[in-house]
Amino acid sequence: MSRSALIVIDMLNTYNHPDAEFLIPSVREALPHIVGLIERARTEGVPVIYVNDNFGEWRSHHGEIVETTMSGPHRELVRPVLPDDDSLFVVKARHSIFYETPLSYLLSQLDVHRVVLTGQVTEQCVLYSALDAHIRHLAVTVPDDAVAHIHQDLAQASLRMMERNMNASVRKAANVEF
Repeated sequence: MSRSALIVIDMLNTYNHPDAEFLIPSVREALPHIVGLIERARTEGVPVIYVNDNFGEWRSHHGEIVETTMSGPHRELVRPVLPDDDSLFVVKARHSIFYETPLSYLLSQLDVHRVVLTGQVTEQCVLYSALDAHIRHLAVTVPDDAVAHIHQDLAQASLRMMERNMNASVRKAANVEF
């Protein structure tokens, strides 16, 4: 059986950007499912890897990112998904979790062959990350109720593309097997 990792994408967020008003309602819906996946992964000994935007702050590190998001107006969306002491953390600057990050190396060191992608935004970072995982020959699972979107129609199209073009397993969070 292949080893899995749960990847939490961009959930440490200040929600201080132009599309935030459209994203926040979707985050509220997805949040309980994301939290459930994180808790289950931790219980089952599955690596939980946070890959998060650095908001253009090139001196930032994960502690600073957590601190910034927890001092923002929507910390109730961040608090439930905070990394614990066993969580791994990769800082990214662009949409894909792989683009110029050490994630591929980290996954190979952990002998991970399957990634479960959760977080935000379905039609942006999750989609591009799924494609990059696919071209790296990683199996991809995307729990459709544990990803948040800005535009529902684009999110649905993105999930269909991931399933059809990238052979991703798109299913409910409760049905995800690590």
